[in-house]
Amino acid sequence: MIIDKLFSSFDNYLPLNSAEKHDLVERVIQRKIKRRQFILQENDVCKHYTFVAEGCLKKFQVDDKGTEHNLQFAAEGDWVMEIVSFYSEKPSRVYIEAIEPSIIFQISKPDLYHLFDNNPKFDRNFRVIVENRLVEAENRVLQAISSTAEERYLAFMKQYPHLLSRLPNTQIASYLGITPEFLSKVRKDLFKK
Repeated sequence: MIIDKLFSSFDNYLPLNSAEKHDLVERVIQRKIKRRQFILQENDVCKHYTFVAEGCLKKFQVDDKGTEHNLQFAAEGDWVMEIVSFYSEKPSRVYIEAIEPSIIFQISKPDLYHLFDNNPKFDRNFRVIVENRLVEAENRVLQAISSTAEERYLAFMKQYPHLLSRLPNTQIASYLGITPEFLSKVRKDLFKK
């Protein structure tokens, strides 16, 4: 069953017992998302934490020139949210869009708080999920200011090996902060080595 993928995601932290699984099922919404469908748009308030059971989503920002800047990819087993908007209820600064047809589970803030209040295991699990997103964000900032394009690409390959064949070069290049043409050069140079 597709819900088992959600349950399994917690096995990396504190596994859920049957009562906790039941409570979680009562609080999440399963959605099928089409390719290019948004689950969050800039200036909307992020109302959910989203778990990707199948497919792939991207979180990105669009600059004043209309250029997309990919911030995160979330494929099977990953969580994605715009955390500032979710907790502050301020308008989002980013978009979250499906790159592929996807099946997601979403949990709202009131339901999340219910889980936190009624079972400390959820508080711990979601804290680790948010901490992991913070680590990823800090690594991205450090790479942006101190790594070459080749080093950023190698880090991308390590972080998202399962997405290399699923994402077009334009999406990967946007994530790395380079042009698709320069990404081709980086790949060619790596192949020569």
